[in-house]
Amino acid sequence: MNHSTKRLAVAPVTGAAMIAGILLTPGQASAGDTSFTSSCQAKSIITVDKSVAATMSVTAPASVAAGDTFTYRIQPNVSSYPDKDSGATTTNLSRIKYDYAIPDNTVFVSAAVVPGTAVNIDNVAPNVLRVNDSGTVDNAAGTIVRLSGNNEVVGNSPTSSTNSEGGIRAPKLKKNIDGSANSAGDSFYRLPAVDITVTAVAAGVITPKVRTAGSAANYGNDQNFSTSLAKASLLGTQWAPTRCIPSDDKSTLNAGAGPLATITVTGPVNNNTTTTLTAPATATTGQAVTLSAAVAPAAATGTVQFKDGNTDLGAAVPLNNGNATLSQTFTTAGAHSITAVYSGDSKNQPSTSAASVVNVTAAIVDTTTTMNIPSTATTGQSVDLWATVNGPGNVPATGGTVQFKDGGTDIGGPIALASGGAKLTYTFNAAGSHAISAVYSGADGFNPSTGGPTTVTVSDPAPVELNTVTTLTVPATATKGDAVAFTAEVKTDAGAAVTSGTVRFMDGGTPIGDAVTVVNGKATLQYTVGQTGNRVITAVYTGGTGYKGSTSAASTLNVKDATTPGGGGGSFGLPGLGTGSLGK
Repeated sequence: MNHSTKRLAVAPVTGAAMIAGILLTPGQASAGDTSFTSSCQAKSIITVDKSVAATMSVTAPASVAAGDTFTYRIQPNVSSYPDKDSGATTTNLSRIKYDYAIPDNTVFVSAAVVPGTAVNIDNVAPNVLRVNDSGTVDNAAGTIVRLSGNNEVVGNSPTSSTNSEGGIRAPKLKKNIDGSANSAGDSFYRLPAVDITVTAVAAGVITPKVRTAGSAANYGNDQNFSTSLAKASLLGTQWAPTRCIPSDDKSTLNAGAGPLATITVTGPVNNNTTTTLTAPATATTGQAVTLSAAVAPAAATGTVQFKDGNTDLGAAVPLNNGNATLSQTFTTAGAHSITAVYSGDSKNQPSTSAASVVNVTAAIVDTTTTMNIPSTATTGQSVDLWATVNGPGNVPATGGTVQFKDGGTDIGGPIALASGGAKLTYTFNAAGSHAISAVYSGADGFNPSTGGPTTVTVSDPAPVELNTVTTLTVPATATKGDAVAFTAEVKTDAGAAVTSGTVRFMDGGTPIGDAVTVVNGKATLQYTVGQTGNRVITAVYTGGTGYKGSTSAASTLNVKDATTPGGGGGSFGLPGLGTGSLGK
């Protein structure tokens, strides 16, 4: 194939007006480039209209044969914007884009940014999108190749803005294109080259152009092929969306709207073709089916790309005696619209089959539900109950719910399966053995299954016992035969009165009377002294529900003989208190 290089005028300076009064700066033309005038409009505080010189290089083959697939390259010119002008200080230029028309007499294949061809730009990396007239990505029918940063532009895009930075940005570097400092403080930059690959359809010519069809030819329109957003400081932040068309007078298009290159297409395609698709009416997920395409005439060469809607199914399949087949395994249920697209060759035109609908149903597989639960638990304390549901080959099931059960009783509600698992955080409220199971409901493509039962032994928590302190109060002296009182006060370490248990009063190692119930932290014993001498008295708290036992310090009671004749030697008690006699 014979290739030649053509350098033709095409693109205006995208770093056009910054705000009212800031000049549009012409791009730098390199030797051999053809220049034209670009009319640009920048709107901010006021509207500025400027004419600037613009250039672009196009590398393309001089001729191709019908049916050939080839690539041509478009390189935008060097552009710049000033440091200051008319009292305004520039900040940067962003949301820069170029739109190129997909040439007539071609079938679009792909487009890509050429690495290493951009200079002094940042923010969003430049990329190439195929868009329609509204600026929306349309990989099937778009007629425009857009060079931008993710379609972040000033208009004609779902992600446009005229008052915020975005997309491709030319930062304020005050440098020349070679990286040296610019004496005037101007900032130079260049957008990357774009390689556009197409297939020639019929004999004639192919003429790459910038976008000027329809509203794109109207001055100051968002569809103009070159747009950008200038930012500057003058009485605050100012934004100036800038739009350019190839024109000398803002209305009549000039040579910049014409062919960027002329590529001659030789060897006319003589034959119309018909592509017929054969596909099953039904299929099941996970099971392979055969898609077949027959291209007439049978001598046609090239490839067939099978598609599900706009999505390619595998790689393009080379024709063999006019036929192409693809083994396809559908992974999702539903109606799938299948087509076969023949690429064409040097003698045969491309063609697309009628669509065939394949109704795909989900394959139903058996499942296994397993549980991961603790063997023991304590009432009042939560535990996690896990269930895992897998299909064949331990592939996690999708869809459906898991219902945990304690015997025949549901615990909690149904839990949606996520990544093949379900978890219930549950608190048992009764001690004993609990038979826990997990019931999977099933879902599209998955049969129900049950895991368990698995026994969880639930026990009540061990009681928490608080430390106690017992303090004994006894009189220092007593007379034999007199009734005296011993009082024990029992508190926790924190000073709270205990509410249960009994106190046993001791004379040395001998109990005195009966054990006395603690009431509001106190126990009192009335007893009759029956023996003289020093008696060593202690109070032993035996403990109670939630309390540990404790023993008081020993207290000495000095008992003397009675000096008054007829002194009582009996004993008496108070209601509700224990009685006893010491030394009977």
